[in-house]
Order: sequence, then structure tokens, then C-alpha cells
Amino acid sequence: MADFAGKILADFWSTITEMSPYLLFGFLVAGILSVFVSQRLVERHLGGRGIWPLLKASLLGIPLPLCSCGVIPVSMSLHKHGASRGSTIAFLLSTPQTGVDSIFVTLSLLGPVFAVFRPLAALVTGMVGGILVDAGDRSNKGGPSESAECSDTCCSGEKAGKVSKALRYGFVTLPRDIGKPMLIGLVVAALISAVVPKDFFAEVLGTGIFAMVVMMFLGIPVYVCATASVPVAAALMLKGLTPGAALVFLMTGPATNAAGFVTVWKSLGGRTAITYLLSVAGCALAGGILLDLITDAVDFDVVSRAGWMIPAPIGYVSAGVLLVVLGFAIFRGKKRDA
Repeated sequence: MADFAGKILADFWSTITEMSPYLLFGFLVAGILSVFVSQRLVERHLGGRGIWPLLKASLLGIPLPLCSCGVIPVSMSLHKHGASRGSTIAFLLSTPQTGVDSIFVTLSLLGPVFAVFRPLAALVTGMVGGILVDAGDRSNKGGPSESAECSDTCCSGEKAGKVSKALRYGFVTLPRDIGKPMLIGLVVAALISAVVPKDFFAEVLGTGIFAMVVMMFLGIPVYVCATASVPVAAALMLKGLTPGAALVFLMTGPATNAAGFVTVWKSLGGRTAITYLLSVAGCALAGGILLDLITDAVDFDVVSRAGWMIPAPIGYVSAGVLLVVLGFAIFRGKKRDA
């Protein structure tokens, strides 16, 4: 039992030392972006119909450091301020799949192929979903929609110095938003590494479309944080899951969940909600098949366990800083909720 617990702790520490330097840098970049990319700016540039608003909605959604509570309200606010259903769905599809923090963590644990392919897949998903919704919405009737207000710092207009506001968002608000899912994801990844035999998923699910369909049905109904899901995907791949099947999980988990689907259904209509869901599912499966073909062709070890050659002392210090940041954010969040 002691050996089993020790292996879990060792895997937990190994994973967090590899990802922490990249995640801390991602937090910093997210904080800087939060100062310069406001909700009003997003609303002003993403209104209207046509391919260009869809492209801007998808592109800006990829790195945008929106808190999880703010993704749905902001997307519904876009619709309220004149954006078509297509632009709203494009933004809603691309934004939660990835972000600056998620991209850096993906680079650290899954390698450069995944780090490039994942945001591209989010872009394509947003474009496909937006085009399909606009095509079926010729009348463009939808009217203003009610949406919940986001009360986090990233959504507020409080007056503060730009540096302090950026640091507060990057190292307090954002970690508070993803801290619990991140720690849960790290524990789950460590458990998978300790319990699941090597090549288990390759033997049980195989390496074809069936594995991708299974991961799709696992990812669609639940909420999976884009960043926190990366360690889980890395652990699954080390146990035999193909990169394509892991990508399907990473796309459907963050992009879809029951709460988001219900909100889209009530605010934009049933046809739009179904198109939103089918867009994610179809693009995830297509992306998974393409990624498997690419990784087979280049013979690339997608799971980059070397942490991109980050010196061990830097990894250890970064891991300690990250745990302090997450712990402080979670503790402060509990005090605010009390």
C-alpha cells in the first residue's frame, strides 16, 4: 500500500514539475491579455453576419482569457448586441477548447504537434459550427437574450492599475477558476499511471474510430476544464490511447457540457443547440482521425515526458510556486463563498 501511494505521489510530482513552468507563464500571458482584451472590445468586433465575423469570433476565442463563468454570458451578450447566431456559436465553440494557459500546458505534456493542432482544431470547429448555424438561420431572427452576469474580476469594470489587474487576474482569478479541476486532473492522471496497465487502452479500445467514439461520448456530457484535462489525456496516451482519441476527449470535454447545451437551447433555439452539438462531435472525430494520420506519418512521440528540457531545479521551484498559487486561490475562493 505504501509503495502504491508513493507511486501516485511520484507521478503527481513528476507531472506537475513538467507543466508548472509553462502554466505559470500562461497565467502571466492570460493576465496581460485580460487588460487589453475587454468584453466590450469583443462585442464591438464580432457583431454582424458573414465569414469575417465568424473567423474573428473563432480566432479571438482561442487565446482569450475568459473565466469559465464568463464564457456563456459573454457569448450570449454578443448575440444581444447584434451578433448573428453563427458568430455567437463560433465564439462559444472555440473559446473553451483552449487558451493561452492550456496551449502552454499542452506543449509541455503533449509536445509541439498537439500544441499546434489543438488550437487549429478549435478554430475549425468554431468556423464550421458558425457557418452551419448561419446557413440554417436565414431570417437571423433571435432577438436579445437574457444572460447571467459574470461577477469575476475578469468580467468587471473595476478601476485598477494595469499591472496589478493583470497579475490579479493571472495569478488569483484564473487559478481560482481552474484550481480545483486542475488538482483533480493531476490526481486522476497519477491514479491512471499507477493503476492502469501499459497498453491497456490499445488492447481494450483499439486504435481506430471506435476508441474516438467512446471518448466522444465520455467528453460531451461532462464539463472538463481545457487546461486540467491535459494531464489526464497524457496519462491515457501513456497507457495506449491514440493521440486522435485523446484529442476527441480534449475537444468535446471543454466545448460541451449539459449547462452550456441547455443555455444555448433556451437562448438561441433547439436547432442551433443541436447544430452546436453536432459541430463539436463531427469536428472532433475528423480532427482525431487526421491527427492519428499525422502522428503515424511523422513517427513523432507526442507525449513529451522530457518537459522540453526544462532544468530540474526550475521545474521543482515552479511546481512549488504553482501549488502555492493554486492553494491560495482555492482558499481565498472558499472564504469569499463563506
